[in-house]
Amino acid sequence: MSTSLEYAERPAAGEAAGLLVLHHGRGTDERDLLGLADALDPQRRLHAVAPRGPLTVPGWPGHHWYVVPRVGYPDPETFHASYAALGAFHDALWARTGLEPERTVLGGFSMGSVMSYATGLGPGRPAPAGILAFSGFIPTVDGWEPDLAGRPGLRAFVAHGRGDPVIGVDFARAARERLEAAGVALEYHEGDGGHYIEPAHAAAAAGWLAVTLG
Repeated sequence: MSTSLEYAERPAAGEAAGLLVLHHGRGTDERDLLGLADALDPQRRLHAVAPRGPLTVPGWPGHHWYVVPRVGYPDPETFHASYAALGAFHDALWARTGLEPERTVLGGFSMGSVMSYATGLGPGRPAPAGILAFSGFIPTVDGWEPDLAGRPGLRAFVAHGRGDPVIGVDFARAARERLEAAGVALEYHEGDGGHYIEPAHAAAAAGWLAVTLG
């Protein structure tokens, strides 16, 4: 597959029923969420792929999707570069696997869920079957607006901790309002946890994923 992004993958046990793309959070890499595929898809029905963010930031470990001047508002230059690279990665992935966007869920944690929203809702981008967003937000960034009207049939799963000190739960509530207003079929969860994926949310997401890519 021709791509500028490094990635890791976990093949399905047999013929893949769909594609699960997992985007990692700030300061980690493609291995960080690949293990989550086993919790979300224990029967290995899906082909799971995890790309690596293309950016390194001085003073920070790991890899990133964009620079964070303010939570909720990605730096436009680094965001748009990653958005383009990730879109090309998704296009190449669909071509290589033969698993179309309508059999794909784009998911992630924190900064990775922001990129899942961005590519899943981006104008001119193919609509996936679903967006799986743990502890993230729909970004506000110059030069990008979500195409919520052009996503009939899209499903979304949003989960967030009320005790999250990094990305406040109000971002999840704002996403819920926007998605529901646009008619997106949404499953929404809040827990008492912080900036991590709560086990109960992962279990609920597994059920949602089985229905979305059933």
